[in-house]
Amino acid sequence: MDQETFPEELADALVGVQRLIRRRVRAEMPLPPLRGAEVELLGLVAARPGIGISDAARELYLASNSVSTLVNQLVRQGYLVRETDPADRRAARLLPTPAAEARLGAWRRRRADLVRRQLALLDEADRAALYAAVPALRKLAATLREEADQS
Repeated sequence: MDQETFPEELADALVGVQRLIRRRVRAEMPLPPLRGAEVELLGLVAARPGIGISDAARELYLASNSVSTLVNQLVRQGYLVRETDPADRRAARLLPTPAAEARLGAWRRRRADLVRRQLALLDEADRAALYAAVPALRKLAATLREEADQS
């Protein structure tokens, strides 16, 4: 790997790790699978109960109608509650159900267990390199978010 190919190789590695983690955890979940966008929306609503559809769409970088479709599916599955916003009767506020919180908790535990098991298979130098990379990856995510917010 050289400086010229590093950005592409890093992006490929991150996408590959995320995809494999999502697939492995999804396969271990006993309930019908949720798509990645559904899990992301549930996580956002759990972190910010009462968020509106347009704010969720902005946060997830999705079209409002796409988020509205996801919300409808998750309401039908019993994972979200849609309430009328008392400040604006035309807007909806989203709240997670206990089933959503339980599912997200199970997802996070299984994801952490999977990564923990896989890290244990690496040598100490590789584990140390990954540990040291986490702050830089968080900064990279923040700069990507800032740039997206400015566009």
